[in-house]
Amino acid sequence: MDVLVTGGAGFIGSHVADMLVERGHCVDVMDNLSAGRREYVPDEATLHVLDVRSEAAADLVRARSFDALVHHAAQIDVRASVEDPTHDAGVNVLGLLNLMEAGRRGSLQNVVFASTGGAIYGEPEYTPQDETHPERPVSPYGVAKLSAEHYLQYYARQFGIDVVSLRYANVYGPRQDPTGDAGVVAIFVGEMLGGTQPVINGAGDQTRDYVYVADVARANVQALDHEGCNLVNIGTAQETSVTDLFRLIKATTGADVAEKHGPSLPGEQKRSVLDYAKAQSVLGWKPETPLRKGLGKTVEWFSSDAPVQAP
Repeated sequence: MDVLVTGGAGFIGSHVADMLVERGHCVDVMDNLSAGRREYVPDEATLHVLDVRSEAAADLVRARSFDALVHHAAQIDVRASVEDPTHDAGVNVLGLLNLMEAGRRGSLQNVVFASTGGAIYGEPEYTPQDETHPERPVSPYGVAKLSAEHYLQYYARQFGIDVVSLRYANVYGPRQDPTGDAGVVAIFVGEMLGGTQPVINGAGDQTRDYVYVADVARANVQALDHEGCNLVNIGTAQETSVTDLFRLIKATTGADVAEKHGPSLPGEQKRSVLDYAKAQSVLGWKPETPLRKGLGKTVEWFSSDAPVQAP
């Protein structure tokens, strides 16, 4: 396939681009490099430094007639979405529509969309949360991702484009930025390796489902073979508290840091854990990297390849 990976210079998207190249696909990457890095784009891929909202981005999609779109370009900061919902929707909804309108007039056949589990489901009524769980986003980010899923269902129904929306758990691994609105794994690893004291928000008993980035990339590749329109969770169905995560990372890094707790974050979700049974039945996907092993690979990368900066 000729595949366009948006956000392909970023954390998850670059791993997807790597795997697509390895599988023999012709890969183009679209990224405005606001968070992505050129060096993460595989040499075999063509990088286009463009914003997904731009007319130039739509022109590229029309001109190249890509077979597939793997869409990871996004505004990912939940707090920023609360402060400026208009900007969040501009990137996360209008940016997608810009590309879809260009693609539907060409040869676009497949779309894989990076969505979110926790931000769409909200606080769980039951665990692990499956795809039938009530959808109760409490942030503009979650609302925008859910809206994008519905728009893609429209394109599937009206234009026969195959669509898979992947609702991610908390993705971690090499290339995740330890600064800004990064995941807690990257933050803790960056701080411990950088000699900075990490702080656990509140009691640390809030739980998340941590899924390794290579497993997530594999889900994207397998989703390209899916026919029809579907949405599936990509997680591990395993809960880990922030305090337990801190202790695992401390043991993995060998850092000499205290277990320090700070104030709770207002409105922080208490639990999030995703059932992956549907992904297994629909895509033939399941997580393969245990948390301890994934943390080891992550720490190894941060120690050897990444410039470590404590936030």
